[in-house]
Amino acid sequence: MLRPGGRGLLLGLAAAAAAAVAARLAGWWGPRAGCRLFTAGELARHRGGPGEPGLYLALLGRVYDVSSGRRHYEPGAPYSGFAGRDASRAFVTGDYSEAGLVDDVSDLSFSEMLTLQNWLSFYEKNYEFVGRVIGRFYGKDGLPTSALTQVEAMITKGLEADKQELKEKKKFPPCNTEWSSARGSRFWCSQTSGGVSRDWTGVPRKLYKPGAKEPHCVCVRTTGPPSDPAPDNPTHTDRGDLDHPNLEEYTGCPPLAITCSFPL
Repeated sequence: MLRPGGRGLLLGLAAAAAAAVAARLAGWWGPRAGCRLFTAGELARHRGGPGEPGLYLALLGRVYDVSSGRRHYEPGAPYSGFAGRDASRAFVTGDYSEAGLVDDVSDLSFSEMLTLQNWLSFYEKNYEFVGRVIGRFYGKDGLPTSALTQVEAMITKGLEADKQELKEKKKFPPCNTEWSSARGSRFWCSQTSGGVSRDWTGVPRKLYKPGAKEPHCVCVRTTGPPSDPAPDNPTHTDRGDLDHPNLEEYTGCPPLAITCSFPL
């Protein structure tokens, strides 16, 4: 499907202040004077076919005129199933069947909700907002329903989780990794491994995250104070984050080696 930005945009959103995000959502979803309200039946008459009054689609109850993208959404086009309805769920699942082109997003994860918010940003930027659909996300008064309030809460929590993930990634950047049938596995660290630029290299360690079934390789700073010093113990031993309780050395790899190889 068309992609509005990808992971880079999500990380940018994650770095934004929560207050700014809340203000943006309030602007999108809050009261708006003169806002046109559509019933599902009225929206369905805007599929871009002959004699129909327009080419619209809805996302999280917000209706956009996508006539300028007609080649994507008109009858017979690849994404014609989105026209004339709110198919929010399919923006995440990619299920373009009639059963999948629906607006029920109640069971989506935090990260999937962020994908929807990413798509909403895309439509806000590229297409004209023309109204709201009365139904799951907006009532007959045009105001948000409890379902939309839940979506907003999920997006906010997802943004906070992404910010925490980004912070963790900066503290423990992923290792460079490779595997071949001839040489086996190799993990190594550099000043740009994991896509995180920094002024230190680090050494490979297994990081065990709560709830994860398997550890993954991260690069760990070896000098200076720990990233999360104990408040009751301001002294440190100039070992960086090597003593973090969720880390484990690779068996057979020297403790301060930048590269760890494991032949078959």
